[in-house]
Amino acid sequence: MSELLQITDLSIRFNQGPNAVDSLSLSLQEGETLALVGESGSGKSVTALAILRLLDERQASYPSGEIHYRGENLLQAPEKRLRQVRGQEISMIFQEPMTSLNPLHTVEKQISETLELHKGMRGPQARKRCLELLKLVGIENPESRLGAYPHQLSGGQKQRVMIAMALANEPDLLIADEPTTALDVTVQKQVLELLQELQQKLGMAILLITHDLTIVRRYASRVAVMERGKLVEQDKTDALFASPSHPYTRKLLSAEPPAAPVPGPESGKPLLNVNNLDVRFPTRKGLFGKVKEHFHAVKQVSFSLDRGQTLGIVGESGSGKTTIGHALLKLTTGTGSIQIDGQELSGLDQRDFRPWRRRIQIVFQDPFGSLSPRMSIAEIVREGLEIHDPDNRETHDTKVIGALRDVGLDPDARHRYPHEFSGGQRQRIAIARALVLQPDLIILDEPTSALDRTVQKQVIDLLRDIQARYGLSYIFISHDLAVVRALSHRLLVLRRGAIVEYGEAGEIFRAPAKQYTQELLQAAFFYQQKDAGITTTI
Repeated sequence: MSELLQITDLSIRFNQGPNAVDSLSLSLQEGETLALVGESGSGKSVTALAILRLLDERQASYPSGEIHYRGENLLQAPEKRLRQVRGQEISMIFQEPMTSLNPLHTVEKQISETLELHKGMRGPQARKRCLELLKLVGIENPESRLGAYPHQLSGGQKQRVMIAMALANEPDLLIADEPTTALDVTVQKQVLELLQELQQKLGMAILLITHDLTIVRRYASRVAVMERGKLVEQDKTDALFASPSHPYTRKLLSAEPPAAPVPGPESGKPLLNVNNLDVRFPTRKGLFGKVKEHFHAVKQVSFSLDRGQTLGIVGESGSGKTTIGHALLKLTTGTGSIQIDGQELSGLDQRDFRPWRRRIQIVFQDPFGSLSPRMSIAEIVREGLEIHDPDNRETHDTKVIGALRDVGLDPDARHRYPHEFSGGQRQRIAIARALVLQPDLIILDEPTSALDRTVQKQVIDLLRDIQARYGLSYIFISHDLAVVRALSHRLLVLRRGAIVEYGEAGEIFRAPAKQYTQELLQAAFFYQQKDAGITTTI
């Protein structure tokens, strides 16, 4: 293999700040996959954008270094040459397909644009090539998707369209920046296997940027590790995983979640019982507003949860996981029986249900969007106390301080605002907000999906510690099966709103009975199915 890309002593600085990338040197051979890993802020995406000179050069500068593509220094290339390179010789799949696709243009227009720019294709010729690309990336019924807008596609379909656009001109180098972060495990596996298959077919090199080391181990031939803008280690994948030399690499590799939850109470007392929960959303109304069609989001779901234990709810996007959590909190209307300590809640209106909200709290997925930027941390955590315990205001500050200490935050920081904290710290604040009311049950809706693996582990360890200390019950909703396994005593597997499998989590992870559950675990690389049974692989 000959050398395709050579980065030498590259430093990148924004305005007058410190170097975001500092003296980075690495190379990429034709046809190989190099994984660039590290926590948020380590300089991975900045490096990728610099290769294509996509950084705003009014703010970004290059104090030192060179980026050679096939021997040509791209940092010295004129804009006309860069336009030839971008999309035709080097393509990029961006992290978030929803914001990377133009919401005002159809799929056909967006793919055709790059074909016209670099190949001069128009009309029927461009349409034919669009169909070929959509088929290549596994879009079903591609003819019907040409006229679709991004909001009409699922997350996996949007990511496949992004891949189709990136591959339209058969590039020599594909930069994939967190290409599977927002996807379910089954779609993740499909997308990664698709990239691997297309790589072999087209002979292209891939620069894979990710914080998911399970993906790296499976798909990369070499790994480069970045910390705070510096390259701290690089090696062949097998060698690096077997014997990492740098402390930071060892820290990343040791950040995998535990393999089992905290032991629950020996004689668990039932806290929550749900029977035949059913949720439907109106999709079409007729004359006088009468509902003619429904979307059946949750179909006759039943489960129970003991005190001090965790129920994990897993399934693909659209399976009804979050809808169940919202129905338990009466944020969504449903039918069926919901009981806490034997008391029926399903018949209560919003006013009568309000006191129960103190006992059932929720932590949302996005630590950035779930905290008000206009409120201090003390105000955010205290808000629930002001609603549910207005007669004891003199104790509120003491309780806020206690909750912040419980989640490992300095109480002196309570007068600061959310933007002054990292993603992991914000999620701790959200947990403190739920914890301050001393609830019996906390619903955790994808609370770690937006976090780096090391920060994920910190949040998981925190949740395990709080559960052991206070005997809390959790409902943990996630598509990350490694995280679910670390917390869950029981497991509920959903598909299209219906239960596929339900039982002891450890038993389901060891020997899933249903084919759909097996496919989920296979997609997360938890086990391989052999002729003689199922062999777990971690």
